[in-house]
Amino acid sequence: MHAALADVLVVPSLIVMVLLFGTVIRRLLGVRVGPVRTVLAAAVALGIVGPLLTALLPDPAAADLGTALLSFLLAVSVASLAAMVVVVVAEVVLPEGSVPGPVELWRGWRSRAARTRRYTQILRIAVRNGLGRFLRGRQHAGVASSGSRRDLARSLRRALDEGGVTFVKLGQQLSTRRDLIPAEFTEELTGLQDDAAPLPWEAVEAVLAAELGRPVVDAFAWLDPEPLAAASVAQVHAGRLVDGADVVVKVQRPGVAAVVDRDLDILLHLARTLEVRTQWGRSLGLLALAEGFAVALREELDFTTERSNLQAMAAALSTRPSRRVQVPAPHPTLTTRRVLVMDRLSGSPLGAAGPVLRALGPAGRREAATALLESALDQVLEHGLVHVDLHPGNVLVRPDGSLGLLDLGSVGRLDGTTRTAVGRLLAALGGGDSLAATDALLELVDRPEEISERELERGLGALLVRFAVPGTTTGITAFTAVFGLVTEHRLTVPPQVAAVFRTFATLEGTLTTIDPTFDLVAAAREAGRHRIARALTPRELRRSAEQELMALLPVLRRLPRRIDRIADTVERGRLSVDVRLLADRRDRRLVTGLVHQSLLTVLGAVAGVMAVLFLDMPGGPQATDTIRLFDVLGYGFLVISVVLALRVLVVVFREERP
Repeated sequence: MHAALADVLVVPSLIVMVLLFGTVIRRLLGVRVGPVRTVLAAAVALGIVGPLLTALLPDPAAADLGTALLSFLLAVSVASLAAMVVVVVAEVVLPEGSVPGPVELWRGWRSRAARTRRYTQILRIAVRNGLGRFLRGRQHAGVASSGSRRDLARSLRRALDEGGVTFVKLGQQLSTRRDLIPAEFTEELTGLQDDAAPLPWEAVEAVLAAELGRPVVDAFAWLDPEPLAAASVAQVHAGRLVDGADVVVKVQRPGVAAVVDRDLDILLHLARTLEVRTQWGRSLGLLALAEGFAVALREELDFTTERSNLQAMAAALSTRPSRRVQVPAPHPTLTTRRVLVMDRLSGSPLGAAGPVLRALGPAGRREAATALLESALDQVLEHGLVHVDLHPGNVLVRPDGSLGLLDLGSVGRLDGTTRTAVGRLLAALGGGDSLAATDALLELVDRPEEISERELERGLGALLVRFAVPGTTTGITAFTAVFGLVTEHRLTVPPQVAAVFRTFATLEGTLTTIDPTFDLVAAAREAGRHRIARALTPRELRRSAEQELMALLPVLRRLPRRIDRIADTVERGRLSVDVRLLADRRDRRLVTGLVHQSLLTVLGAVAGVMAVLFLDMPGGPQATDTIRLFDVLGYGFLVISVVLALRVLVVVFREERP
């Protein structure tokens, strides 16, 4: 009966002991200990405490109560120290959080299996397109030549195209980053086409019914089953609402969000690994670039973001109606995360608008190109909006010369400081001022710790001389040269600034499609002069002065009183400077942590010295018949010393973790 009861109570007793032991270790070491490490440490302690008691008390029946009690405490203390050493060693080898626990492993095995299958598929695509030799970690001198880089860029484009929507979008994004990759790659990746086989009408109808919460026939008077265009993310259908308005319906492909999430997880994991293990990954900030790309792509998958972009762009364009540039108006009540309904703009896509452009004549074509350029400048410099995909496929031309802008899924936004710096850079480039252009450029980029501003100024000056001469090649060549200069000086371009350069680099091809004789740099310089002239009109000067005065007025009102106080303090000889040390909470936390670690180190060292002194001291009073008091104190100080040392070591190892 008693034996059976004891067997039943063994497991609960062990669980209680493990929990108590984990609590004690957590309190002594001052760190959180996971369940696996707690069980491991408790197993070590339980395995040690028995042999220690046998060694200390060979004959427990012959020992008195005090000796037995002290021997038990000593055995438990030594076993606990051994367990804490195990925890510290585990923290050094495998820091807490670096390896997922059993719960995380159980929850994530499906996603890891899917990721592994996708890894295998991507590797097969890379090898099939001739990229396998670049996956072995060796340097390849062959890519130093332009021809080798072009062959590699061609293989990369085919691999990205075969990889699917995420990798196609990544290639399109990289094609605009001339500050990061060579020109051969940007030229080749520009040819990536985001197209796909059309979805069957039944699948489109199912998405519409699920998103709108009603049958398609109830929401639309007519909807063409044949798509106007089909891409890897969505496809577009023409339709008509019940009230008779002609619309365009953009429907997201089923399952594309899950595919993008899986591929983005792989890209982020790869970027994180490269940034940790390679110098070039750290210098480029690969993880930040990948995270920015992931945010932009997820926004593009949410059609409510494009709806907001359309509304913001429409408000910006309405301030200059004379330019006759517009965007389609969205229908918010029929727009969801996967469905976007907007008015259908009439007109011909710019790539197929040859007859319309010829009918406009040279003057009409120049007027349309100028309107598009000034509209883009207004968006960037006044409203902080950047339409990053102003290629000919996203521009409609009407017979009267007015323009329509499409595909606002990717729109950048600029803060006031960045807008001002972009304006200063364009003005300096237009005026040929290399010093002002250098200052504006350094405000736009993330500058490294060491940079030769003089060399950067000379490089910009040479570019200004080169591209300011009438008749020289401008446009994309000029932007490529600026990107090359940025790369040469190891300047990191933030994504929103890169979007501005991408806009104007893409816009150059669109403008020359409208008017083959259009000079982007000269037109931008002329537009800048008009802006300066408009800013110098009496009305604008008065408005600017009123704004500056309103901002300065509170300071001016307090200034006389403060000057009087300062003069009175100086006259009385009471002028002093009050500096608050450690006013920031982070500074206080840092100093407090250093003091705590130093104090623990000193106390641990003192306890260790005291332990040695007591254990080495001969004679002394007896705690029991067989144990001296000095031995009890010595071992006690030894335990305290080891605990404090282990606590300091745990803190040190956790702070040094990258």
